Amino acid sequence: MDTIASFFSFITTPVSWIIVQFHKLYGAIFGPDTGWAWGLSIVSLVILIRICLIPLFVKQIKATRAMQTLQPEMKKIQERYKNDKQRQSEEMMKLYKETGTNPLSSCLPILAQSPFFFALYHVLNSIASNDTIGVINDSLLRSAQKAHIFGAPLAAKFMDSEDKVEALNASLTDVRIVTALMIVLMSFSQFYTQRQLMTKNVDTTVKTPFMQQQKMLMYVFPIIFAVFGINFPVGVLVYWLTTNVWTMGQQMYVIHNNPTPGSKAQASYLERLQKHVVNRGGTRNRRERAIVKAIVTKGRDRNEFERKFINGLNKAGLAAQTDGTVTKSEVAAVAAAEDGTPTTDVPKRQQPKRQTKSQRQSGGPKAAGAGEETQSSDPSLSKSDEPQDAKPAGAAKKATPKPGNGTRSKAQSGQRKGQQRPKSPSKK
Repeated sequence: MDTIASFFSFITTPVSWIIVQFHKLYGAIFGPDTGWAWGLSIVSLVILIRICLIPLFVKQIKATRAMQTLQPEMKKIQERYKNDKQRQSEEMMKLYKETGTNPLSSCLPILAQSPFFFALYHVLNSIASNDTIGVINDSLLRSAQKAHIFGAPLAAKFMDSEDKVEALNASLTDVRIVTALMIVLMSFSQFYTQRQLMTKNVDTTVKTPFMQQQKMLMYVFPIIFAVFGINFPVGVLVYWLTTNVWTMGQQMYVIHNNPTPGSKAQASYLERLQKHVVNRGGTRNRRERAIVKAIVTKGRDRNEFERKFINGLNKAGLAAQTDGTVTKSEVAAVAAAEDGTPTTDVPKRQQPKRQTKSQRQSGGPKAAGAGEETQSSDPSLSKSDEPQDAKPAGAAKKATPKPGNGTRSKAQSGQRKGQQRPKSPSKK
């Protein structure tokens, strides 16, 4: 460990200088020898580093999304070459090269923090060894050794002996209680961050070994931090706990506002977006328009939650446009016209009334009118004056309903197809 720390010794001077500058600020408020001054200096160092690493975090998100987009193709390759692991690896590397993705991009923030982590460890280890380092001189060294966080010195470790802890003016029990609590919190925050990523922000429709690997890391990383945490000084535990809490909050923000397509987080986000768009009657800002535009552009490739979002807008009388805006649709205008809401240039629809069964059997007004129209085509000949022998026997049998049987003739039902009666005997 000392060899690795010495390898990053080139950055110990900048790290020690940043800590000293923050110590001057907090020392004027809480006192230069207090644990608050030194502890908050380490927390501020973490915040400063994480702010500088935000571009890398954005790149990490893009790389993770790209890997999730490639999961269907990865699954096809694995099924195609499931008996040839070497060919499978070659095809995977070829896919990464063609799409310009890199699986290691998701580890960029951790890799970028490594120099600062080892430099801080080296600084705190030098304080415990009573050695000056970087810009920390003898007076600052004595001040840091006096600083305690809840009774535990910054340079104390869980595995330190009682004599070493007493040399730092502390109790071994206090050191182990504080370090054990911080190790538990550090491991839990790491586990929770990975868990919310796997349960909320992963496309559950695609199962690949990449997801299984992430699930395994969800349990492995907390164990690794717990094992190595017993050899970390209290100051390093403060550093790592702070960066885990920052990562957890950052991840929660991303899941809430920019979820992965096909994940449970996207379902929740689109439900909220649908309510806001319906209440306002349109999209509010550029980000919402970009999301709606992306969903509309997908067309038939939309997932279940995106189709539900579009259908919800349609039911509310809204239509998503290709530019990301949302406008009122014609369906909403027609519905408003039927409800009596004043509209412009929209014809009012009228559905014909449907006859009941009794009206159809008894020859209602509409059917009767149709029959009268058929029978009165020749006004000179009435029904009573028509000779009976002029009608064909078959036609008369079909046209004359039996009393009480509830049947009706074709003339009464308004149908003109089939055999027609002659209009006069002379035409026969």
